[in-house]
Amino acid sequence: MITMNNNTEIAKKILTENSYTCVLYLDGEEYHSTLRGVKPLINLLESENNFAGFSAADKTVGAGAAHLYALLGVAEVWANVISEDGKRILEKNNISVYCGEIVPYIINRCGDGMCPIEKAVNGIVCSRKALEVIKQTLKNSEKRD
Repeated sequence: MITMNNNTEIAKKILTENSYTCVLYLDGEEYHSTLRGVKPLINLLESENNFAGFSAADKTVGAGAAHLYALLGVAEVWANVISEDGKRILEKNNISVYCGEIVPYIINRCGDGMCPIEKAVNGIVCSRKALEVIKQTLKNSEKRD
């Protein structure tokens, strides 16, 4: 059985012991967020930091988050819940995946359908293209709020 690396174990521990939604960790360097959805990952991508080789722990990873983790260049991801497409995207990008539960898709916050980000990136193979679609989807949802 393949096991998580030490950085992933630590990221998972930090996530589960705090009220964070995601944690990136590498050899004592830690980034965390309490923002929901993919917003913390967008913020990390827009920062000047390099996250190549980091381990990530996240409460929920759908296809959108998986594309963003691929763009960040993380080495491993542990997710409490991951969608089938999210897992497939991470594995396609040679990112080791560990999870509590695999679900067909991520459910929206109302609980009555597919997460809008998961739906928006459905069928997209290129993570750069997915990033553009995610940003547009977030912009459109802010206009509706």
